[in-house]
Amino acid sequence: MRIGFSVPQFGPFADPGLAARMCTELEALGCHSLWVADRLLSPLVPPQGYAGGKPMPLRYGTHLDPLLALGVAAAATERVRLGSSTLNALWQPPLVLARALTTLDLISRGRLDVGIGLGWMREEYEAAGVPWQGRGARLEETLDVLDAVWGSDPVVHTGPLWTIPESTVLPKPLQAPRPPVLLGGFSPPALERVGRRADGWLAASMPLPYFTGLWAVAVEAAERAGRDPAGLRRVFRVNPEVTGAEAAPEEAHHRGTVRQICDHLGTMCAAETDEVLVDLQLTTDSPGEFLDLAGSFMAELAGSAP
Repeated sequence: MRIGFSVPQFGPFADPGLAARMCTELEALGCHSLWVADRLLSPLVPPQGYAGGKPMPLRYGTHLDPLLALGVAAAATERVRLGSSTLNALWQPPLVLARALTTLDLISRGRLDVGIGLGWMREEYEAAGVPWQGRGARLEETLDVLDAVWGSDPVVHTGPLWTIPESTVLPKPLQAPRPPVLLGGFSPPALERVGRRADGWLAASMPLPYFTGLWAVAVEAAERAGRDPAGLRRVFRVNPEVTGAEAAPEEAHHRGTVRQICDHLGTMCAAETDEVLVDLQLTTDSPGEFLDLAGSFMAELAGSAP
């Protein structure tokens, strides 16, 4: 099992200097990776699809740009992998996205994991001026453009949404043939896309029966595409609600004592390449408590590793 934490970037942690210091300390704990998330805004009226109609946490309205925050993390660390879980890939042209990601791979000296997805909030699409309809096809072509740009020159792409004339696009990422691409999503089409063309799945801590059913879709899609599903990585995100006393067993995928939550994550991680991403930005407002909790999760997860 690999262990990662969120890059501090939301609410009271949305300070580049603080984020840099905390990333350095998180790396010193011995974790394997640090991950940014992506929000544009936090609607005051609860958006459709969020937590049963509850208001979004107000801290999501205060945020650092995810790619720039990764640059801060890259400068503050030397060893950990750096990823996005999940970057909403459709809010900018894929050629522009490819340039930014290439630069991050070079800044980090080849430590970048590209985690992208569709997002889920209509309000953000409207604010970004991007159509809500056709998101799946837009993501497919985005992946095509990334592959073209990160391949050998000359780069050329002709598709329904974007055209790149025969061009030189340099430099290339340090990682060859390209940085790993992981895809988010929790629907059968999303898992089919993971199995067919990604290097892994940005998943979440969830009840095991739900997880098993979703993962079977990715496995079948990989086999149909002639790919080995054992080569797909899985990153299980948890935004833990830590309690002093044990919670009900059915809540342990996201709520309970540190040991309870880690035990559940340990049951999900069946391969050495499986990874846990603990996001503590909704758990505490205190940098000191954030780091103390990170140390507790590190110790418990190391004991739960397969």
